[in-house]
Amino acid sequence: MKLDLTNIDDSPTDYFIVCEGDSITQVKSISNRITKRVREELGISPNHVEGMTASKWILVDYFSTIVHVFYPETRSHYDIEELWSDADIV
Repeated sequence: MKLDLTNIDDSPTDYFIVCEGDSITQVKSISNRITKRVREELGISPNHVEGMTASKWILVDYFSTIVHVFYPETRSHYDIEELWSDADIV
């Protein structure tokens, strides 16, 4: 899911991409694959990556886009989509 935050004052970025994996291994694999493909296809490395150790919520920060890769229970707990409910869902 992609959340467009461009019309929200004081948003931390322009876009959130939110997805999940069914296991900690899958969450880590998804985030690694995103990082690899963006580097290969766009030549861009993330500014910052958080959460690789626990792999319940991995955040990959590309400045204008932040990718959130969640474990299902963690996604439900933090409910990013509700927190940013005034964003346009694309």
